Amino acid sequence: MSQRLVLATRNEHKVHELVQILGPLVEELDLEVVSALEYPDVPDVPETEVTFEGNARLKAVALAEATGLPAVADDSGLSIDVLGGCPGVFSARWSGSTAGPDADRRARDRANLELVLEQISDVPDEHRAAAFRCAAVLALPGGQVFAEEGRVEGRIVREPRGTNGFGYDPIFEPEPGRTMAEHTDEEKNAISHRGRAFRAMVPHLREALGG
Repeated sequence: MSQRLVLATRNEHKVHELVQILGPLVEELDLEVVSALEYPDVPDVPETEVTFEGNARLKAVALAEATGLPAVADDSGLSIDVLGGCPGVFSARWSGSTAGPDADRRARDRANLELVLEQISDVPDEHRAAAFRCAAVLALPGGQVFAEEGRVEGRIVREPRGTNGFGYDPIFEPEPGRTMAEHTDEEKNAISHRGRAFRAMVPHLREALGG
C-alpha cells in the first residue's frame, strides 16, 4: 500500500517541478505525492522567518502536524549581489503593493521582475551576478526535521526571455546565452536550486519513508 508525502505548497508550478525531481524516488518507495491543495482546511502558514530554511521549516512542520503525514516544503528566492542579497526571502513579494492586493500570481511575478530590472538598470553587465537559493525541509509527524540547501549561480539579463518557467526565471541566466525560462523542464531540474536541494533531501526521504 502506497504512503502519502505532502508537498507544503499550493503553487502548481512547484508541484509539477517537485514531482519531476522526486520521480525516481516516488516510484522506488511507492509514494503518493500530493500537494496542500488536497487539504483545503489547513491554513497557509505566514512566512515570518528571515531565512529560507526558517520559512520552509515553518511550512513543513505545520503541515505534518495538521495532516499526520510526512511533509516537505521549500522556500527559495533570488539573491542579487549589488542589492546586498535582495530580494532574498522577500522575492515573492518584492514589489509590495505595486501589483495590487488582488493580483494573481502571474501579475505579481511580472511586477517583481520588472522592479528588479528597474532597480539594477544602470548596473554594468559584469556586476549583475546573482544566485537562486533554495532550502528544502522534510518534517515527520513524530517531530523529526531534516533540512538541505541548493544554489545555482548566474546573472541578471536586461530583458525577460523564455516562457518555460515562473517568477524570476525569464531574467536569470545560469549559463551564457539562455535564461532559466529558456531551458526545458529536464534541463532546469538538473541544474536548478530546487532540484539540487531536493536531490540532497532524497537520502533523508529514503531513510524516513522506506522502512
